Amino acid sequence: MSTGKKVVVTGASGYVAAHIIRNFLSAGYEVVGTIRSNSSADAVKKAHAEHADKLSFALVPDMTVAGAFDEAAKGAVGIIHTASPFILAPKDNEKELLQPAIQGTHRVLEAAQAAGVKRVVITSSFAAILDLSQGYRVGHTYTEEDWNPVSYDEAAKSDSGPFAYCASKKLAEKAAWDWMAEHKPNFDLATLNPPWIFGPGINEPASLSKLNESTEAIYKLVNGSYSAVPPVDFGGFVDVRDIALAHLRAFEVPEAGGQRFLAGQHFDYQSAVDAIRPAFPERKDKIPEGTPGVLADVYTLNGSKTEKVLGLKYTPLAQTMKDTVAQLLEWEKKL
Repeated sequence: MSTGKKVVVTGASGYVAAHIIRNFLSAGYEVVGTIRSNSSADAVKKAHAEHADKLSFALVPDMTVAGAFDEAAKGAVGIIHTASPFILAPKDNEKELLQPAIQGTHRVLEAAQAAGVKRVVITSSFAAILDLSQGYRVGHTYTEEDWNPVSYDEAAKSDSGPFAYCASKKLAEKAAWDWMAEHKPNFDLATLNPPWIFGPGINEPASLSKLNESTEAIYKLVNGSYSAVPPVDFGGFVDVRDIALAHLRAFEVPEAGGQRFLAGQHFDYQSAVDAIRPAFPERKDKIPEGTPGVLADVYTLNGSKTEKVLGLKYTPLAQTMKDTVAQLLEWEKKL
């Protein structure tokens, strides 16, 4: 096993990965970020300029190829696997979503075994926990014991892109735990299962039409896209800064090995606009009002295990919304 402090973060140019990289760099680790093309490297370097000497990159254009992560993982003590296909309108569910998600996970675990790391942390999703067929499931509390029951065949044949994407997260995480049970490697595994991830980004987008999906969801609340408050899609959220810290803690806390962590708290769009409207009175004519204080009836999430084991303190929704919208309005002036 390596005695150094080098970790690999896959999908280094991503929204969440940028915050994860910042946390590990600030904690004194050397980070190797995997990227699909060299064009991504400059933006990631710029975002972490204060730690540039501890950040390097490995080119992984296709994470499904045998040995894809082997070179990057040499000498590493851990791998943080955030990379996964995010396609909501696939032409072929298996080729574009299911197989890349599953095979990419296998390649990471194989690289971890070859490198002799101590732990792999995988960014899974609440989508791997949520039973979409149950709808809002009022009265039910989701925990780490729950699994999305979708099968591979159902996902492959589905004509719903979002359904297939959610399935890819479940199938990839299940593949990881199955691989661990079969191969019994010398490292252990922890997975994080966040719902919506909101909060300010580290990497500035090229334009406001190039926002990541979750940031776009909040921008649409303040740019006049909605005349009414939209219904719940995912009834939970976590601040991006919290989930990034959770990745560091999931890697470092001994008890986290072998566990999955539902990281999140309640979310609905009414609560979001209730927080945003008084904070940004100049935008009130563009922000739907709805029925202030009336929360949506939807399942609840029990994210307390993440608080207890990883010591995470969740950022309140109002603070996350204020910070997100403030950044968006700054970007509006510049982009």
